[in-house]
This record gives sequence, C-alpha cells and structure tokens, in this order.
Amino acid sequence: MPTHFHAIVWIDHAQAKVFHVGRTGDDEMVVHPHLPTRHLHHKAGSIGSGHAAPDKEFLTQIMNAVSDASEILIIGPAGAKAELAKSLREQHSKIGDRVVAVEPADHPSDREIVAYAKKHFKIAPRRVAAASGSANG
Repeated sequence: MPTHFHAIVWIDHAQAKVFHVGRTGDDEMVVHPHLPTRHLHHKAGSIGSGHAAPDKEFLTQIMNAVSDASEILIIGPAGAKAELAKSLREQHSKIGDRVVAVEPADHPSDREIVAYAKKHFKIAPRRVAAASGSANG
C-alpha cells in the first residue's frame, strides 16, 4: 500500500537515482544495472537496432525502490526513462498507475533532482521552529 511520500527517479542506462521526497525529509538510493553497459555498433546496412534490451533486474530493483510511493516522477536523458515507465505500467500496473509524469532531464545534481521533485509535487519546504522569546530583549 502506498505511503505519504513521493518518489522521483532519475535514470539513464548506467544508473538510477531514486529519491523519496516527503514533508519529513528525503532519502536517496542509487541502483546500477546488473549487466555492464554495452555500446553496440553496426555496420551501415546491417540489420539490428543497435540498442541493448533493458536489464530486467535493474528495472525490478528500481520498481522495488518506488513500490510504496504514492506518486512517482521519472526523469532522465534518452530512452531509459520511457523503458522504466513502460515496464512499470505493463509488468506492475498497480505501481505503474502511480507514475504521474515522465520528463526529460539531462544530468542534474542530486540537490537539483530533489528540488525539482519538491516543485513538481508542490511540497513546501520544512519550516524551522522560531526561537522562543523576543529579539528585543
């Protein structure tokens, strides 16, 4: 059952960064594919797409990391973000139904990813309790 936090996943074919973002704070998990990234090159006129199939174990680890989020935002460069969203929607529809957006993002810093998630999910910054007493002493 989903909890109160949101998840943002920044993904490319080399890694995924999963952030749980909520009113009480954030945390991060980095997931790497089980299979090393391979670059496939084909000669002109040869048959084949030149694209390796997504690592199912990699996608499963990400799915497990976001399985209890109430809403999921997936961002990243190229096609890995779409592959993850498709996998979640087709293989794990209860989780896939919680994907609220799939958006392009180059290579933001961790801080930028969390800030983007908070803006997207409209999570207000935590307020620091005011010091007791008056400053006019």
